[in-house]
Amino acid sequence: MDIRRADGGSYTDNLIGTLLAIFGNVLVSISLSIQKHSHVTLAGTKDPRAFYRTKTWWCGFVLTCLGEGANFVSYAFAPLALIAPLNAVSVLTSSILGLIFLREKSKLKDFAKRYGLPFLGCVLTIGGTYLFVAFGPNSHEKLAAENIVRHIVGWPVLLYLLLEIITFCLLLYFYKQRGANYLVIILLLVALLGSITVITVKAVSGMLVLTAEGSMQLDYPIFSVMFVCMLASVVFQARFLSQACKLYDSSLIASVNYILSTFLAVVAGAVFYLEFKNEDVLHICMFLLGSAMCFLGVFLITKNKKKTKNFEPYVTMDMTNGVPTIHDKGLVLQPDFNGSFSYGALVNNDGVAPVTLPVNLEQPPVSARSTDASHSPPDLKKD
Repeated sequence: MDIRRADGGSYTDNLIGTLLAIFGNVLVSISLSIQKHSHVTLAGTKDPRAFYRTKTWWCGFVLTCLGEGANFVSYAFAPLALIAPLNAVSVLTSSILGLIFLREKSKLKDFAKRYGLPFLGCVLTIGGTYLFVAFGPNSHEKLAAENIVRHIVGWPVLLYLLLEIITFCLLLYFYKQRGANYLVIILLLVALLGSITVITVKAVSGMLVLTAEGSMQLDYPIFSVMFVCMLASVVFQARFLSQACKLYDSSLIASVNYILSTFLAVVAGAVFYLEFKNEDVLHICMFLLGSAMCFLGVFLITKNKKKTKNFEPYVTMDMTNGVPTIHDKGLVLQPDFNGSFSYGALVNNDGVAPVTLPVNLEQPPVSARSTDASHSPPDLKKD
């Protein structure tokens, strides 16, 4: 057994890291809901100000920075295998806030039909989170520069990095040269970069914490290498994610990306930092069961999201009533009067009665002479 387990130091570090990660994910979810509320409020009140000039948006931005900072520091205290699956807390919190705070899909008559699977997903996510936190790896070391270098030069890490580079290059070839724009390929590229990100984030965060405690680590070259790799992986990861968002539904991206990124992050922690070295079979099996429950729970939560439909409007004129009507493949839509007017509908309001636009059918008065000259019917010969 690890000596640090006996004195309880590792348990304390894991508890601090876990609480920081949960707090950070909840804070990020709240901040995103506040920022979305700011955008919706601006659109609904015809406020001419830009979104970055509102107090609510800046409040959300500050909370985002605090939440991401808590997530960053949590990697210095707890293993990767314990922190990475906790991103499910963010999905769970966003689902609850979307229902309560933003009042999304708040119809009571079909509550069971719409929220049955998401509710089951929330239960599975909470249960899975408890399992992998309770049975997750407890071994944790102080990440000094010498320890990080020792991990990097080990043959398991070198083999892992070699396989990851080869896999990344093959996926990138099929994506760029063969035009394989499949969601799995794009998100595998994101997950491979994400595994590098969590490795470097843990190293940088650990060295910064040790520096704050009085042991200077910033003058080692390994710190600069890890810092540059962290920034580069984050930038390219964001680019691939943005490309995926242009091609596929965001809810599907959220679930698949969480599953792939968490799986590769756990593998990276097990190979790079040897986080499961002192764990028995029972703890590993229970940890895997908890992770699988979180995977299924996140999938069920995001599965109920309403997919966006392509809007192809066309306008016809009903000459009987003299009013224009907007159609969308046979569905009657109405202009959006909730804030800013647009000739069309940004939101598909199925089943809503058509809105008649005011049309003045009265002709302006004209003189009798011009009427007789231009509009008098021709003389017709009567039989």
